[in-house]
Amino acid sequence: MTTDEEAPATRVDGRTQRAERTRRAIIDALLALHREGSLNNSAAQIAGRAGVSLRALWVNFKDMETLYAAAGTRLAEEMRAEHRPVPPDLPLPERVSAFCRQRARMLEIMAPSARAAYLKLPVSPQLRRNRAIQIGRVRDEISTLFAGELDAAGPERPRLLNALLIAATFNAWQMGRDDLGLEAAEVCEIMIKTMTGLLTH
Repeated sequence: MTTDEEAPATRVDGRTQRAERTRRAIIDALLALHREGSLNNSAAQIAGRAGVSLRALWVNFKDMETLYAAAGTRLAEEMRAEHRPVPPDLPLPERVSAFCRQRARMLEIMAPSARAAYLKLPVSPQLRRNRAIQIGRVRDEISTLFAGELDAAGPERPRLLNALLIAATFNAWQMGRDDLGLEAAEVCEIMIKTMTGLLTH
């Protein structure tokens, strides 16, 4: 039997756990819809897929921007779980290959939600923030992994960094996968050749 002091704490803890399960179900529903190719979803569609009421969605997320922020965090967690740092002391060809193959995995994970985000970027500050965070992470990784080559570029360092970043981010990946209809492995090889050419020019 619980004491009078324990009972309220138990009730609060139970409510917290239920709220967290509901939040997770809503985020999972949004990401699942994206993976299935459903890119422009209403709150009602997301709630229906999550198996919760529309009211429950708005209780847990005050607006769609808040949901987009939570989904961005979840997606980043999924990518971090699959990320394996590339040793910076590898020879350049091995560094480029390892980096690009890992980027290919990361881009395939984020692609469904990135495609959906593009539809709403002009009207969603949060989706633009999510995108900026992703780009910043890739910029930092390139800056660290290819620090020697970037420093050797001297005054051209900023341009080289930007060129490498463009080659490794979603816009180029989407063109290869969606516009040209290439397989992921083919686009990855193009990324390897592009970055190798830039770093050895």
